[in-house]
Amino acid sequence: MRRPVDLAKASRLLNHGPTVLVASAHGGRRDVMAAAWNMPLDFSPPKVAVVIDKSSYTRELVEASGEFVLAVPCAAQIEMVVGVGNSSGRELDKFARWQIATEPAARVGAPLIQGCLAWLECRIYPEPHNQQTYDLFLAEVVAAWAEDWAFRDGHWQDLAPPQRALHHLGGGNFLSTTGPLLRARG
Repeated sequence: MRRPVDLAKASRLLNHGPTVLVASAHGGRRDVMAAAWNMPLDFSPPKVAVVIDKSSYTRELVEASGEFVLAVPCAAQIEMVVGVGNSSGRELDKFARWQIATEPAARVGAPLIQGCLAWLECRIYPEPHNQQTYDLFLAEVVAAWAEDWAFRDGHWQDLAPPQRALHHLGGGNFLSTTGPLLRARG
């Protein structure tokens, strides 16, 4: 069961540095891409940063709509993550090609990708210089969701290997994160 995440804790959905899926939609079109360069920026209101290359179809839709969804995929989705990261939505329907099921988001037009661990619905802060020069998009998180077995009470849970988040190392290599749980004594 999916439950809302307190927006004050939404940054924790990204703090461990997962590869994310960036879902976008505008004018009846939609796309999804993988992004390893993303991070939380602030707590209140929660903000994120993500790099979206200017040549990507996702970028075209994000710029047109002013919004996107960051989804945190799990290790079981690795082939889909690599596939959507290495293909263009201008050339094929990634949702059909990788049989990606979606559902509507609550606050933005981009879809939530089923099977993921967490989702952040985001509205961009227009920053033309950063976007054009660095491909860097800053956004406010307007809604956040997580599977309750994966993220509960503001913390990631100890997840089984196929349920863990992915951290991209380059060249198709990943580490899985969010388990096992380690605690400091202090």
